[in-house]
Amino acid sequence: MSYVRVYRRREDGTLEFREAWHDDDARQFVVNHGTVGHLSASNATDDVDAAAGEELIAAFAAQCEADGFVEIPEDAQHRVVAQFALKSQAGTDRDRFLERQAVRALTAHLAWRGLGTVEGSQIDEGKLTIFTRCVDVNKAVTAIKSCLREATSDFTKLSIAAAAPDSPETFKLKHAPAGVHSFSL
Repeated sequence: MSYVRVYRRREDGTLEFREAWHDDDARQFVVNHGTVGHLSASNATDDVDAAAGEELIAAFAAQCEADGFVEIPEDAQHRVVAQFALKSQAGTDRDRFLERQAVRALTAHLAWRGLGTVEGSQIDEGKLTIFTRCVDVNKAVTAIKSCLREATSDFTKLSIAAAAPDSPETFKLKHAPAGVHSFSL
């Protein structure tokens, strides 16, 4: 699958995104665009073979560059971590189901709003931790809370912390259950 995601900041400070991908298996070319943090709009073209898909991706990238859109490299994005407290150290089958459910929901929620990507997850030391990279930390925290409130039954156990691009290992708590005042990986 070929894929491009780019961003542009308007004069009023609003961050916009455009992305396009070609899915070889589905033979589909998709263009998705919108304001970061808001549900995007998409257009799809069916029956696009691999060669045509590559040409469309190249043309899309050239038009985006001409319009002032650029990629935001991973090292310039915020690391945002969602973490659930679990009842057991190693996790249960129910916890692994929660992990799959939360990762699937967050992956779609962040992508369709141009906010970022889920990088992975783990269950360890009594915690389910989901790692993301996001282009707007405040909108990402709001989106993660909204998404996981709807997608899981364990929202009251959710903590969210973020690390800035210039200090990617220093996480600051952004959301936590009552009584929780610290965060650790």
